[in-house]
Amino acid sequence: MAGTLYIVATPIGNLEDITLRALRVLKEADLIAAEDTRHTKKLLTHYGIDRPLTSYHEHNERTKAAVLVDRLSSGCRIALVSDSGTPTLSDPGYRLVQEAIKAGVNVVPVPGPSALTAVLSVSGLPTDRFVFEGFLPAKKGERRNKISTLKGEKRTLVFYEAPHRLRESLGDLLELLGDREIVLGREVTKVYEEFIRGRLSEVRAQVEHNAPRGEITIVVKGAERESVPGENLLRAEIQRLQRKGLRVKEIAGLLGEKFSCSKREVYRLALGKKK
Repeated sequence: MAGTLYIVATPIGNLEDITLRALRVLKEADLIAAEDTRHTKKLLTHYGIDRPLTSYHEHNERTKAAVLVDRLSSGCRIALVSDSGTPTLSDPGYRLVQEAIKAGVNVVPVPGPSALTAVLSVSGLPTDRFVFEGFLPAKKGERRNKISTLKGEKRTLVFYEAPHRLRESLGDLLELLGDREIVLGREVTKVYEEFIRGRLSEVRAQVEHNAPRGEITIVVKGAERESVPGENLLRAEIQRLQRKGLRVKEIAGLLGEKFSCSKREVYRLALGKKK
């Protein structure tokens, strides 16, 4: 019988944040595949866990995935962990999960800490809809192009960023997205945990004088929705879309989303019904 691949979330700083289930899975695993075995060894030692370790990181992922899948196929129970947080989220693991699924191996999530959800949960910005973009490109041109594509995105934006690129990235975000609300989370759950809140211009100015260190998560408010137009303007928008061949249901969905208004109202106007 094939074994099981466990995707185990580990603390992003505070070792108390690990779950009881994660501890049990790590204790019972035949092998623990770790992004950095030295880093994971500290966690295991802290909880008195003595299991075999093997390295699995971005530089050996392509070749190591095949080796691990062979072991999984022979019945091995393997726990995949990254240095912190949930594996595969801007961390190695995607290829292993993909190959394990192809081989018919059972892949089981062991959920827990994630910088993404931790900072988002205390940001004070809308969390009902958000988009995670991982790390912005390191090269300036590519980074600016990426940010430009997100200018009209109405969902809350979440990024990871390296400390040495933070000033440039904040400058590009300010220039291309405008002076939006932002929350910058640094060293979350660790001793020097810090949250910097304000407009992009304010946070950027603060970072200029005191450059943050450590792991950084950025949460940016999405683009503002256009205000609801008057009935005559709404009718004009409806007629414009009708000339393009869109159906009433499609028009109601588009304009309801665009102007944050009732789809039923758009539907009524499109059909020419009176109140």
